[in-house]
Amino acid sequence: MLDMGFMPDVRRIIEHLPRKRQTCLFSATMPPEIAHLCEWALINPESVEIGQRRSPAESVSHAIYPVAATQKFDLLLALLNRTEYDSCLIFTRTKHAADRVASQLKPINRSVAVLHSNRTQRERTEALEGFRSGKYEVMVATDIAARGLDVSGISHVINFDVPQHAEDYVHRIGRTGRAEATGDAFTLMTAEEADDVASIERFIGKAIKRVKLDKFEYVYTVILDQAGSGATRVGMHNVRGGRSGKGYTFGMRRR
Repeated sequence: MLDMGFMPDVRRIIEHLPRKRQTCLFSATMPPEIAHLCEWALINPESVEIGQRRSPAESVSHAIYPVAATQKFDLLLALLNRTEYDSCLIFTRTKHAADRVASQLKPINRSVAVLHSNRTQRERTEALEGFRSGKYEVMVATDIAARGLDVSGISHVINFDVPQHAEDYVHRIGRTGRAEATGDAFTLMTAEEADDVASIERFIGKAIKRVKLDKFEYVYTVILDQAGSGATRVGMHNVRGGRSGKGYTFGMRRR
C-alpha cells in the first residue's frame, strides 16, 4: 500500500497520533526498500518473522530465456504470438519500463492494462477490473502486483525484467498456478541480469532451465552460451507450457 500511493495518507494519520504509541506493521514480505520507507514511523522496532517461502509452487512451470538486451522486446512479442494464454501478467522493474512495454504492445492489437504506483487510484481500479473481466488480455506491472493481487485464472507470467530481489521472483511467478490450476512463467534474461538469476537459483535451491525459442533469429550474446547444447528448444506452433510426468513440456492448447 505504501508503494501504491497511500504514503501521504499514512503520514497524515501518523502526524495526528501521540509520539508515545505502539505501532505494528504487518507484511507478507519486507524488501529493503519498504523497511527503509517505514523507519520514520517505527521507534526501536522489534522484528518478528514467521517462515519464508523459498520454493515456487509445484503447479507452476518456469524457465529462463537468455537473450540480448536489444532483442528483449522482440522475444517477448514472439512468446506472446506463439503462446496460447488466457491472461498474461508481464513484470518490469520500473514504472517507466512498464509504460514503455505497454505502449509498444498496444499498436499491435494487444489489449493491455498498466499497473504501477504512478497510476491514479481510478486508473489502477480500472486496470484490475478490466484484467479480471477479460477486457485486457495482458497487464504490464511493477512488483506492486507481485503480492496480494487477487486475480484468478492468470495462465502465464512473463518476467520482462529479472527481479533484483530473489524472493520477489517467487512472489511474481506465484500469480499463476493458483487454486489448484497450472500455470507457466517465463523469464527473459540478459547478460547484465545473470547475477540476479544466480541469486534466485541460490534462494530457491535449484537451477532454472534455460530455453531457446526455435526459429527466433537471435543476435549472439555470451548469455546464450549458458543455455548450452542441452537447452530446450520451443517450436513454431502456438503452444502453452505444461507439466508431464517427465518434467517441462510444450503442447498444443485449445481455447
